[in-house]
Order: sequence, then structure tokens, then C-alpha cells
Amino acid sequence: MPDPLVLAADVETELVEKRSRFLTRLHRVEDLHQAEDRIRAARRDHPDARHHCTALVIGARGDAAEVNRSSDDGEPSGTAGMPMLQSLLHAGLVDTLAIVTRYFGGVKLGAGGLMRAYTAAVEQAASEATVLRRTHLTVAELDVPLAEIGAAENAVRQWAAAHGAHVEPTVYSARAATVQVLIEPSHLEALAADTARWSSGRIDVRASGDRLTDVPVSREAG
Repeated sequence: MPDPLVLAADVETELVEKRSRFLTRLHRVEDLHQAEDRIRAARRDHPDARHHCTALVIGARGDAAEVNRSSDDGEPSGTAGMPMLQSLLHAGLVDTLAIVTRYFGGVKLGAGGLMRAYTAAVEQAASEATVLRRTHLTVAELDVPLAEIGAAENAVRQWAAAHGAHVEPTVYSARAATVQVLIEPSHLEALAADTARWSSGRIDVRASGDRLTDVPVSREAG
């Protein structure tokens, strides 16, 4: 199953269909309260709009299952919220709220036209969004003598840049420092081998659990 995607930033787009304006906002949200706040804000920003239809996907957390919700907000049942929700699910987005604010243009679209318009509105916004991939990365740790920390940090940063990894702030103790790197699990052996080479075998790499992290999608190729 592919890793879920999350928004790197909120998105706002507009679609016009037979003079009806569909203003779409995609928001990154962590819970239902944030989603409700966003929906209230949309109603305040567009008080004259006829409909504020919504779809929400909150990703699974621990023992909590994924949450999927939608609302037609006065449109004929099944013509707005559910097509919007299906568009979010098809895009693989989680922790995402879609709000489509419709200004009626005077021409009725019919049930099929509404479904197509609300689907297209969310698909357009999702296609324009910058997204991150949510995945489990291995926390790799290197214990380094204080006298060697500068060279070690430089070597690790160069390795991380070449492998799409993320270097965490170094943790210092009285006699040593611990460099932490978030890496793809499959890269652990490569980091260990490269570290042994540049440190002449003096520094080992150990895995210290994993962390759920949002990373650029382009990293899948690295």
C-alpha cells in the first residue's frame, strides 16, 4: 500500500462551470476541530455563496481508524460531498479538508453536472498542490568523540544530501556527541558502510527506532 500524502501548504483554486463559480480550498488539518474552524472561516469569507460543500480525510493514528466525512451543504444528496471525498481518496491525501464554495450562476447543472463539477474542482486543486509523503524513517545514530564532531557532521550532512536523508540537531554530552539522521530503512547499511570508510572504522551506526515523518515526494526516487 503506498504511503499517504499530506499537503505541504494550503491550496486555493477556482473552476467555472456554466457561470457557476466553484472556489476550492484544500487545508491541512490535524483533527475535527481544526476542520470545523476552517469551514466557519470559509462561511465568513463568502457569506453570499449558496453552498459550502466539504470533504475530510483524517489519517489513522495509533488505534484510531481513518476518519472520512463529507457534506453536500444543501446540494442534492450525493452530488457534492461524496464526489469530493472520492477525489481526495483517489489523490491519496490524508489530514486534508476540501471546501468547495459555490456561487450559483443561474444555470442548473443537474445531478450529473454537479457531480462532475465538484469532482473536477477538487481534482484541480489536488493537482496544483505541493505534497509530502508520510512514511516511517529509521532513526540512525552515530556516537562521535567531541574532537571529531565537526568533521563527522560535515560528512553526515554530505551523505544525507546525496541520499535524501534529514540530519537532526546533534545531541551533546560531557565526552561525546550523538549525530542523528532520519533515513529510509533500506539506506541503513549504506550509511554504516560509508561511515566506516570515512571514519576508518572508528564510528559505528546504530538504528534507534523509527519516526513517522513527512518528506518530499521526490525522495521516492532517491
